[in-house]
Amino acid sequence: MPHTLFISDLHLCTSRPQINDTFFKFLDTIVPHAEALYVLGDLFEYWPGDDDLTDPLHTEVAARFSHLNALGVKLYLMHGNRDFLMGKVFCEATGMTLIPDPSTIDLYATPTLLMHGDTLCTDDVHYQTFRTQVRSSDWQRAFLGKPLIERKTLIEEMRSKSKQAQAEKTLDIMDVNQQSVVDALRQHHYPRLIHGHTHRPAKHIHVIDNHPCERWVLTDWYTHGGYLRCEPNADLCAECN
Repeated sequence: MPHTLFISDLHLCTSRPQINDTFFKFLDTIVPHAEALYVLGDLFEYWPGDDDLTDPLHTEVAARFSHLNALGVKLYLMHGNRDFLMGKVFCEATGMTLIPDPSTIDLYATPTLLMHGDTLCTDDVHYQTFRTQVRSSDWQRAFLGKPLIERKTLIEEMRSKSKQAQAEKTLDIMDVNQQSVVDALRQHHYPRLIHGHTHRPAKHIHVIDNHPCERWVLTDWYTHGGYLRCEPNADLCAECN
């Protein structure tokens, strides 16, 4: 049966080898049977720039994606809040197509809005300010102009500060703002919504202007990982590895 897969928040890194192995098994055994795979952000724990593609883990991931591309699986990539510096070089090495956040697709005749999900967390004002800063072309140009080793050091410092800040925030602040969800669904004409980022996998139903809209939140891969599967004329199905 034709089907499409969705994943996000893998946070691949050398410190969690068991998750890397789980992901490689997923790529080897599950993905080859799909028509397409969408990675909706945070594939890696962080991405300092495409010149870090020579890192052994990054090279292995790129090779696995390239193999899937050669098999005919369509691969789509969306930036997350950890890997928004992935660019043309990474996409060329993997055969992936970079899509904007948000993107609307026709998923087996159902309009579907795809997002990473962080832009929906508007209660976290500090994060939204930071996000605007690091997504600017001037900031990225200056950052990528630094030596790779310096960039990695700066990222580790930012991650440390982020962890401290998160410890002081309530769980509600780091979740989506319901009005932001409503606004996004209304703006895109009441589609189905699939996103990640919050690490709170669930299916929600929002009734907006008398239109019922599904919102699927993807799971993270910190423990075992999972994916969302969609077939023609069938409900979406969340599955764990």
